[in-house]
Amino acid sequence: MNLFEAASSQSADRHQPLAFRMRPRVLDEYIGQDAIIGKGRLLRRAIQADQLSSVIFYGPPGTGKTTLARVIANTTKRHFSTLNAVLSGVKELRYEIEEAKNRLELFEQRTILFVDEVHRWNKSQQDALLPWVENGTFILIGATTENPFFEVNAALVSRSRIFQLKSLTEIDLKAIALQALRDKSRGYGAFEVSFESGALEHIIDVANGDARSLLNALQLAVETSVEHFPPPENTHIHITSDAAEQSIQRKAVLYDKEGDYHFDVISAFIKSLRGSDPDASLYWLARMVSAGEDPKFIFRRMLISACEDVGLADPNAIVVVSSDAQAFERIGFPEGRFHLTHAALYLATAPKSNSAMAFFDALKGVEEEAQNEVPNHLRDGNRDAKGFGHGQGYLYPHAFQDHWVAQQYLPTSLQGKVYYQPSDQGYEKNIRSEVNRRREEQLESIESDAFVENLTYSPGDKDRERWLSRTTSERGAMLQGIRTTLFSSLTLRRSDRALICNAGHGLLLWEAYRQTPEGLVVAQVQTTAQMQHISHYADSLQSLDKPTIVQAPLEEVLSSLEEGLVFEVILGRNVLTRLTEKLPLLELLNVRLAEQGVLHFAEGVPSEGSRLSDFCPTSLQELLKQAETIIYGGDGNPLSNWKSGDLVGAFAKGGFTAKLEQQDLFENRFITKADITRWLGTSYRWAWESLCVEVDLARVEEELISLVAGRSIRWKHHLAFVEAVHQTNKG
Repeated sequence: MNLFEAASSQSADRHQPLAFRMRPRVLDEYIGQDAIIGKGRLLRRAIQADQLSSVIFYGPPGTGKTTLARVIANTTKRHFSTLNAVLSGVKELRYEIEEAKNRLELFEQRTILFVDEVHRWNKSQQDALLPWVENGTFILIGATTENPFFEVNAALVSRSRIFQLKSLTEIDLKAIALQALRDKSRGYGAFEVSFESGALEHIIDVANGDARSLLNALQLAVETSVEHFPPPENTHIHITSDAAEQSIQRKAVLYDKEGDYHFDVISAFIKSLRGSDPDASLYWLARMVSAGEDPKFIFRRMLISACEDVGLADPNAIVVVSSDAQAFERIGFPEGRFHLTHAALYLATAPKSNSAMAFFDALKGVEEEAQNEVPNHLRDGNRDAKGFGHGQGYLYPHAFQDHWVAQQYLPTSLQGKVYYQPSDQGYEKNIRSEVNRRREEQLESIESDAFVENLTYSPGDKDRERWLSRTTSERGAMLQGIRTTLFSSLTLRRSDRALICNAGHGLLLWEAYRQTPEGLVVAQVQTTAQMQHISHYADSLQSLDKPTIVQAPLEEVLSSLEEGLVFEVILGRNVLTRLTEKLPLLELLNVRLAEQGVLHFAEGVPSEGSRLSDFCPTSLQELLKQAETIIYGGDGNPLSNWKSGDLVGAFAKGGFTAKLEQQDLFENRFITKADITRWLGTSYRWAWESLCVEVDLARVEEELISLVAGRSIRWKHHLAFVEAVHQTNKG
């Protein structure tokens, strides 16, 4: 490029719209979308390592899809090519394919192809991309405002990671506006721009999450607030509220009757009806009506909901909705909106029952029991009652009191099967007891040969029972219960970042890894054996997908992490075993927890679990209890001298608000001679010495070995499950 071309390029840039000029050039200039591009996220790591695979960016206009692609273009060493699906077709694609093949063959340089509005290409055009994405000629970056699972070739989707970009928050938009106002070369930093109170906030509010709309409005407001633009440097430009309002107009309701929003909004409407929220129901109804949705479609969905969600809890629901639908047909808009509202409010406020779903259980029964014949007494006796006896034994209900008699109507193999479960809502509440009572009588009416008796019996085998008890109650089941409890109240997003403290052999690590495929998992382990065990399973993963495993004390791991890297969830088991010494650690964890993040720990509390004295006769029990008052007391071993309640106070000092849930878990624990020797020679011996109690350790050890060693005893573990958030986030 010569001097004239360079000058021409700079001049052209100055005349580009502000939204174009302010596009981020590197990741650190990119604002928003922390869920996919924040520190530690998979996409950020892939861009920084230049190891990007094919991706599709999906989201509303103005959320940064094209901008993110341009950041990648400025970062990668690969050749970056761009096509717009609105302006380009197969001809342009073939040219890019040939160029990419040449670069790969001649220079071993791979190509990233960015296709904007990729959903605008038809199936055959998208198919033309597939072989070259498959063989690695291209790495595809697609951008689309439509759901790629509906609008993009399924084969392309299956070979790409999908990243959904959300509308920007008001905080994001304000940061983008300030960035433009302060940038001297690309924005308005050369001038002193001020706003009347509420003017900038109005632009941000009406932009509604769209950065392009925000910057276009900002440009119009700034450049029309002076007589000639650009004015001299340091000129003061004041934006009035009127100028702000004129620069940005209210956006039309985003709604496409053939696209994603159509299905999303009707889904939100039906779920609001099902959830008995009349306010939300009216909002989503108004959104559909204002966007021109077909009222017949809305009524059709409400007719379904009347039976699926309200059902027999209020049998009148279907009558009301049907009547409103018929009335609307006669009246139409605009007065027909009253009938839409009437039907929606009736459904939203009606009692709910989904007992009609019992049909699908019955359908499953039909598929599984397809060969069952109709019971003889239910068959049609008009044709062959004499020959085959069909219909014999049938009891005519109207001939009995209350027009009902106990008899079986299901095939023999399904007798006693229950499909319909009346709810305790509305009309069904009134019939529930009667339905159940009649079922009980029907069960009593079943022929005795319908029940199968046990044909074998074995006398009790104590050794076998002990083995079964041990295998069904051993430590693995207990650990599985801990993992289930820790994860049960968590809602992890695929892009979340998780820190696993004291990861051990991976109990919590791999569950977090499964749930956050586009996020980040960092696991801290204590020993080389743990590191090797986890690494053995991780070695089969691609380097970008592997969890980060660090063998070091947790304090060191937290201090060594990238500055600014925070986690949406921090998990751990037995992290605070020496609770009285862990306040500095809790403060470090607080710094690494995201603003709306949550910390879940499971901590074993030795002082509230089983003790050796629990399994000894009185003669030894008192002696052991003396030592245990010291071992588990305030001045005892830091591993055991604290209680569950101390956790809440410790977390409060560390800057958290903590909730506590406590459980007792049991395992059949096999006690060895070595266990007894170790316990007596360390903790118990120290405790007796501190009490100045003389004890014949050899005699106590011998007696304990004879009583406990070699036995499987029922050992109680007391667990405290801690859920903690930042103190500023407490409810």
